[in-house]
Amino acid sequence: MDRRYFFKASLAGGAALATGAATCPAQARDNKPLPSEALGLLFDSTLCVGCKACVAACKQANGMPLEFSTEDQYWDTPLDISGKTLNVIKAYKHGTPEVKDREENGFAFIKKSCMHCVDPSCVSACPVSAMKKDPKTGIVSYDKDACIGCRYCIAACPFGVPRFTYDSATPQISKCQLCVHRHKDGKYAACAEVCPTGATLYGTVADINKEIARRKALKPGEKTTFPRGKLGGPDQSYPGVAAKYLDHTYGEKEFGGTQMLMLSGVSFQKLGYPDLPPRSDAALSEGLQHTLYGGLIAPIAVLGALTFIAKRNVKPDDEEGGHHG
Repeated sequence: MDRRYFFKASLAGGAALATGAATCPAQARDNKPLPSEALGLLFDSTLCVGCKACVAACKQANGMPLEFSTEDQYWDTPLDISGKTLNVIKAYKHGTPEVKDREENGFAFIKKSCMHCVDPSCVSACPVSAMKKDPKTGIVSYDKDACIGCRYCIAACPFGVPRFTYDSATPQISKCQLCVHRHKDGKYAACAEVCPTGATLYGTVADINKEIARRKALKPGEKTTFPRGKLGGPDQSYPGVAAKYLDHTYGEKEFGGTQMLMLSGVSFQKLGYPDLPPRSDAALSEGLQHTLYGGLIAPIAVLGALTFIAKRNVKPDDEEGGHHG
């Protein structure tokens, strides 16, 4: 088929697909529900001191290499998550950063790692199920042996989390998997395990939500205690005072909800997190796919149109090159 006929076939296929879409109006499905035993993290920006112990612990627990951003290369200095860094702490500052957790002339710290979405776009976009969401814990994991390197997960994630190791001879996707490989030994996420202030806490999402409600009920400056490590684990709490929180818990509703939930005194948009709708992309895209491809109506129409044009326009050998003999 020459180029002219190829374009004809493409147009016919597109018309057939459009016809299928018109006759089967797409409907978004509901967001998927949170698993009953979902595990996750609470990150409280007001407690983070920017020590980056979580970054070092994550590297050690996951066997990640050092990443340098300075000329002297004396120590690990990642600027963002990457194929070498699964978890990073970033800083916000404004004007003369005098007061912590204040937007005007203040500063704050924020954690960036996988959000473990309740209805993850990366899982929906992956054509080979290399990205999976555990039906019990809700942890979003990655299977490098199943991955074909298409990187659809990178394009699908609204948080820009999955990263591809372009500089590796055996490239793969890198993302936080909530240290799921440590669970068999009774351990949990390394970032929460080492956090000295409890800014990062590990636990069930149910327990995390209870802790969020407790903190939000406190008056700024009120004396309280803050747990460290694992909610429901050994008591490592310490005395402190309540902060002034935004009324917004990030991850509670964004994009269908996430299993990493965050508290802050500074706008999450200023901290680098996008303002997202409550409907997940996966709910929209899968609803469209299921509508168009229900009963294979649209694919059959497209295939039929392409087959017809190909048969009509591809000449037999004896017409193109004459008789052989």
